[in-house]
Amino acid sequence: MRQIIAIGGGGFGREIKNLKIEKYIVNQSPKNNPKICFIPTATGDDQGYIENFYKAFDSLGCKTSHIDFFKRTINLHEHINHQDIIFVGGGNTKSMLAVWREWGLDQILLDAYKKGVIMSGVSAGAICWFEKGITDSWKEHQAILPCLGFVKGICCPHYDEEPERIPFVNEILNQNKIKRCIAIEGYCALHLINDEPKYSVSFGDGNNCYLVSKKNSIIETNQIENIGLIQI
Repeated sequence: MRQIIAIGGGGFGREIKNLKIEKYIVNQSPKNNPKICFIPTATGDDQGYIENFYKAFDSLGCKTSHIDFFKRTINLHEHINHQDIIFVGGGNTKSMLAVWREWGLDQILLDAYKKGVIMSGVSAGAICWFEKGITDSWKEHQAILPCLGFVKGICCPHYDEEPERIPFVNEILNQNKIKRCIAIEGYCALHLINDEPKYSVSFGDGNNCYLVSKKNSIIETNQIENIGLIQI
């Protein structure tokens, strides 16, 4: 079974509190003490972010590790293929993907995903799995960024959290640059199973995931079809 858990915003990167979404991710593994690897490339391997990861997932009984790209880098293929879960942090998606591709991590992750390693992450770590993502990697503007393409679609995180997100999605829909967009609110995750959206997992106050599209010159925001709603 292939799984992706794409988080729109929130989690241990902001605060270590109830760890609701982190527990949800860990519970998707059949193992009692799964191996989970953090990839914080999008923040340039920020040390504080890494420390929060260990505090969060060590407390959940996981066997934790992380990958550095801005110090000496471990054998990526060997390490990734011994993991049960991958968690990708937020930050600059464009820079993250450039580094990954230079090191061949994109293909290593794809092979691991096909073998059943759970892929998860927040913001940059949410959109990277899709064909394209809506990113603020550029300081001055939002942009559509080609991503890894593990699953179909265009994804936008932080949909209700950052004021520039909705206007940009509306703009590119009106300009016919895209036909539809998966929008994930903060404190919510989209859980995909075997490449298809299966659950909207809210760990906030009723936060949700949506499909935003244009029909008869009107932009519509609808519940994603055939998806279950989970409040944790």
